[in-house]
Amino acid sequence: MNHAGSGILIVGAGPTGLTLAIDLARRGVPCVVVEATTERPVNPRCNTTSARSMEIFRRLGVADEVRRAGLPADHPTSILYRTTMVGEELFRLDQPSSGEVLAGKLRKDWPTPEPQHRISQIYLEPILERRAREIPGLTVERGARLVELHRFEDRVEAVIESEGTTRVLHGAYVIGCDGAHSAVRRQLGIRYQGVDAIQNFVSTFVRSAELGRLAARDRAWTYWTYGRRLASLIAVDGGDLWLNHVAFGPDHDTDDEDPEQLLREAVGGAVEHEVLGTVRWTGRQLVAERYREGRVFLAGDAAHIWIPIGGFGMNAGIQDAATLGWMLAAVHHGWAPPELLDAYELERKPVGEQFASAVASAARASLAEVSPDIHLPGLGGEHARAALAQRLAVTEPARYSPDGFSFGYHYAGSPLVVGGEEQPAIGMGGYQDRAQVGFRLPHAWLEDGRSVLDALGPDFTLLRTDEATDVQVWIDAARELGVPLTVVDLPGRHPTSFLLVRPDQHVAWMGGAEGRADELLRTVTGRVAAHQS
Repeated sequence: MNHAGSGILIVGAGPTGLTLAIDLARRGVPCVVVEATTERPVNPRCNTTSARSMEIFRRLGVADEVRRAGLPADHPTSILYRTTMVGEELFRLDQPSSGEVLAGKLRKDWPTPEPQHRISQIYLEPILERRAREIPGLTVERGARLVELHRFEDRVEAVIESEGTTRVLHGAYVIGCDGAHSAVRRQLGIRYQGVDAIQNFVSTFVRSAELGRLAARDRAWTYWTYGRRLASLIAVDGGDLWLNHVAFGPDHDTDDEDPEQLLREAVGGAVEHEVLGTVRWTGRQLVAERYREGRVFLAGDAAHIWIPIGGFGMNAGIQDAATLGWMLAAVHHGWAPPELLDAYELERKPVGEQFASAVASAARASLAEVSPDIHLPGLGGEHARAALAQRLAVTEPARYSPDGFSFGYHYAGSPLVVGGEEQPAIGMGGYQDRAQVGFRLPHAWLEDGRSVLDALGPDFTLLRTDEATDVQVWIDAARELGVPLTVVDLPGRHPTSFLLVRPDQHVAWMGGAEGRADELLRTVTGRVAAHQS
């Protein structure tokens, strides 16, 4: 990647950067990933991979490996709410183990072929990196730090420092996937906009066999506790490794908070343990003012950061990668013009802003006052615990089954879709499980056991629901324009004769034989502006 226009440079080897690199390389686009650190952080960060991220990993061929990592196969992924870990139960959300998901338990009722998976980022990232290093045309280099960017009309030059020496890499595009302190974003002079502090946290990563034995009495993935402060004890490996997140208000100085005391308060007593790492950090609601400057793009935490409730930050970054990946590949291979890339910010920035707002609202709700009476014995304590349980029954289910964030985000207003309607704001919970322009194609099981998502081609797919409708005009138009198009028959599954599905599995258009194939293909590949009809 040392000559102009030869490929893509990705800065940052976290989940966003690695997902993007794998997607690009599988699409035949050479790319280099540079990562400043030589080792991953000690403290676990995101602990949930969403259903939509798992669908993306399914398309990239890594979903099963991801699902077999993390907690043991028989470990429940339930969420328990207790006064303390050894105290009274308040509320619970029972959820299946990864083994039950792999075995297909209740499969017919799933809204997805890949339900969400509870896996710490410390286990997820190595899987993605190993896969990235296996793919021809993809290089991952650790200990390589971006120093400068020089942007030109036909290329970008990146000055990279590694082992005390500097060199210049040339690429067609540079993607900043390098986190909240993004060197790429700083080079571009792009600022975050939003709320700088919503909650402060102290997160302590511990090894404790005693804590594992206590949890074994009623195994779960997360234990929410209501000691002096709201805390969550997260099972990292289903045994001795635990992460204790403790939340404070935005004005609270956490410097004097003792992690040992915080752990005792969450557990409800002292446990033998070894502290592996402590991080004091601030949860924010920030979105970059721009996602692009010429040939340089931002994705993941470099573009948006917010409180990591449910791992939505990492998962939104994986969605960024899925969108940007197909666009960059289409331009690289010449079947779409560079103008196609203008749609990336138009599609992903509104999603980032709506996710940030919804997550911040959920975080503020979690800070609502909890009566100390929940710790009392007798009727007074019972009434207080019952009242809190009623509140949790309203606030928590959508938070831990956020189907709206996985399946309800959309690009209905994008210039690359035709016929999209104005939609309400994206929320964590509900979504409409039907095909809609701009939305991810709904999952359904086919007679051969595959998901309809598995039947889609690698690039654009024309789904024909009425086999009597002629598709030759589509095949001819695609060949003339050089657009790779797969035709798939799905008799009677949708109300329109055709659905045109993008490489990222979102519906670009729905309609009948009256649809002008040539005009539609030009629109969805960025050759002409959309005519919304």
